[in-house]
Amino acid sequence: MPRMDGREVLAEVKNDPAFTAIPIVVLTTSAAQEDVLASYNLYANAYVTKPTDLDEFMTIVGKIDEFFGTTVTLPD
Repeated sequence: MPRMDGREVLAEVKNDPAFTAIPIVVLTTSAAQEDVLASYNLYANAYVTKPTDLDEFMTIVGKIDEFFGTTVTLPD
């Protein structure tokens, strides 16, 4: 992202009362513990390290969609 990195976007979204209930999944190539911790400290709802294999990536995205789209109950 040219103007903000992902953590800055996460902080902006979670600081806006209109968006605090929206679940945010961090989908990244980083598995660094400092990135995981920083994301959860900014109220990310999940942190997922992207697999390099396209089929695995599509499976992960499908699982995220299924979980947040049909499994959990979100506010209206």
